[in-house]
Amino acid sequence: MREYSIAAIPADGIGPEVIAAGTTVLAALQKRLGDVKFNVETFDWGSDYYRKHGVMMPADGLETLKKFDAIYFGAVGDPVVPDHITLWGLRLPICQGFDQYANVRPTKILPGITSPLRNVGIGDLDWVIVRENSEGEYAGCGGRVHRGLPEEVGTELAVFTRVGVERIMRYAFKLAQSRPRKFLTVVTKSNAQRHGMVMWDEIAAEVSKDFPDVTWDKMLVDAMTVRMTLKPQSLDTIVATNLHADILSDLAGALAGSLGVAPTANINPERRFPSMFEPIHGSAFDITGKGIANPVASFWTAAQMLDHLGETDASARLMRAVEQVTGAGIVTPDVGGSATTQQVTDAVVEAIHSSNV
Repeated sequence: MREYSIAAIPADGIGPEVIAAGTTVLAALQKRLGDVKFNVETFDWGSDYYRKHGVMMPADGLETLKKFDAIYFGAVGDPVVPDHITLWGLRLPICQGFDQYANVRPTKILPGITSPLRNVGIGDLDWVIVRENSEGEYAGCGGRVHRGLPEEVGTELAVFTRVGVERIMRYAFKLAQSRPRKFLTVVTKSNAQRHGMVMWDEIAAEVSKDFPDVTWDKMLVDAMTVRMTLKPQSLDTIVATNLHADILSDLAGALAGSLGVAPTANINPERRFPSMFEPIHGSAFDITGKGIANPVASFWTAAQMLDHLGETDASARLMRAVEQVTGAGIVTPDVGGSATTQQVTDAVVEAIHSSNV
């Protein structure tokens, strides 16, 4: 019996709803496979915890999480608590504290889900976006002086290190190498950001020499939005900075039909620390408690978690079940359906147990 300890942090908004759906599906996989066990421990950290304790998680939160094999995360964001507090109080400390420097966001059009792009179907949009997840524009360097005065100044310093850029570049080239097309697009803004972004371009060229079987090109980030929209078939694996990839991956999710189906893995490739897996849709307070949150992103990110744990058969079975369900039209309102979160979850559980998945 292979056992894995998983820390579930549902957090805010629809996070508890989709993480509950995800753990239900993990339990179904455990029952169906018989030789694997997922020991899930849930933590009540988040904005409700902040209202009670003044912090998003306890001071020893990272130490508590270290013992787990993986972290299954919901969403942060609250109408009352400022966004910079929720993000820097929970998600970013985990990402940075555990050196989860590779943020991996696959995107594809699932069966039964229609892209808003004309004449684009299954297979035409099949990307993986690799986001540098530890420095860049989200390094947290900067400050504010002369607050409230006409002379007030706010600075946000983007930090790019050779170590940080080279390791994410190598990760992206290796990922591209593992995919059928062996094609990578490097995204920067080196025409205007002539220091850090030029360094990105130079390091990409250096690293590419170690991957002669990978074809690569580069794009400015503004031109990349046009290419993603008008020529989605021309892309495969994409690597970009913390900020640029954050924006581009939301666009990718929307082009695939909905952010409700978009997953994320925050990976520490060296496995010194647990990696964290989360849907990218956010807390979505406008639909919280209505029972219509799309659980597909949480299922897909659970599949990423299973892949990371080495349970590739379980991951593949889960994704086959998800695609069978979406293909049958059992989808939530965000992608044009009428099913509830529970109905989609029940259908995926049933598919996992069926003989043809």
